[in-house]
Amino acid sequence: MESLFMSNTGGAGNSDQSARRGGGGAGKQESRVLDPKRLQNVAIMLKALNVTSDDVIRALMHGSGDLGSEFYETLAKMAPTKEEELKLKDYSGDISKLDPAERFLKDVLDVPFAFKRVEALLYRANFDTEVNYLKNSFGTLEAACADLRSSKLFLKLLDAVLKTGNRMNDGTNRGEARAFKLDTLLKLADIKSTDGKTTVLHFVVQEIIRSEGFSSDQTTAVNPGSTSKEQFKKDGLKVVAGLSSELSNVKRAATLEMDTLIGSVSRLESDLEKVKLVMLMKETCPDQGSSEKFFEAMDAFLGRSRVEIESVKASGESALQRVKETTEYFHGDATKEEPHPLRIFMVVSDFLSTLDRVCRDVSRTPERVMMGSGKAFRISAGASLPPRRYEQRREPSSSDEDSSSS
Repeated sequence: MESLFMSNTGGAGNSDQSARRGGGGAGKQESRVLDPKRLQNVAIMLKALNVTSDDVIRALMHGSGDLGSEFYETLAKMAPTKEEELKLKDYSGDISKLDPAERFLKDVLDVPFAFKRVEALLYRANFDTEVNYLKNSFGTLEAACADLRSSKLFLKLLDAVLKTGNRMNDGTNRGEARAFKLDTLLKLADIKSTDGKTTVLHFVVQEIIRSEGFSSDQTTAVNPGSTSKEQFKKDGLKVVAGLSSELSNVKRAATLEMDTLIGSVSRLESDLEKVKLVMLMKETCPDQGSSEKFFEAMDAFLGRSRVEIESVKASGESALQRVKETTEYFHGDATKEEPHPLRIFMVVSDFLSTLDRVCRDVSRTPERVMMGSGKAFRISAGASLPPRRYEQRREPSSSDEDSSSS
């Protein structure tokens, strides 16, 4: 700006500029310890904190109170390099000639291993948030596993898909399948019937809607009219559309990354070791009396954090084991082929999104008599349904046969 604009101003302006650069300003330039760009960054962060060096020193000496993770994170970013720290500590000139940001750092560095304390306090400030997130995430995985295995509607839908596929493949070597992989669910909306409009998933959904609607009001189903048919449809649609909410934990689990969660636990544990190293510095602290409160506060935190981390590790191991068991429940030996430990949730979550869309389509379709057999679906060799992967854990009852093929 000076080279482009200031040189064109009048003489008075140039005199003012020279005056500002002279005298005390020249002294400050000569006494500068930090690199100008680095100094500017520290000054900006210091202004954002809006605290004095006394405030920071008090926090580092006492180790009590919660000033928030952002406070300590900003302080940590100000940490000088080893070279800068030596320059600031060795500076013996006029303190008033230092830049305010340099004076701030020099004052803070009077506290023994000041920025090691900042790192320890930052870890403590973030600890509860990270632990709660990990516990909630592992809890979500456990709940998702339980929901998948206990949802009667989901199992009924799988049973209907299996029976529909067997009816469609009647007379072929796939016509008596007892299993299919859950990935097959994602293909149901792509296989269309001879009318070119109805998909396998539309057919399965309408059959389940009819079954659920009939179950919700069997008394009026004795002599159903058009009104009761529409009511059956609404009742059944409400049940089927509710599967997405029933499996909400599955959708949340699909957004998680097991590697990331395990990595977070490991980092939490390894960073705790750094806090322990800070505690060991107590023996070499030149002024142990004034730092006693800091060590007492951090020692109490260490005792609690060890227990919490062990609890989180146990939760993670339990959740991972439950996920493996659930994947084996649905995929059997194919579990070993899974490229992603939480893929089962991703597949079901994608399927639920498709199911919601199909339910909306069905709700807009006038009630009509559906074909009673899946034979009307045209199946290509590449899209045959189902492959022999998913193993049902129960034998379909005769009543189920009737409801899914009626």
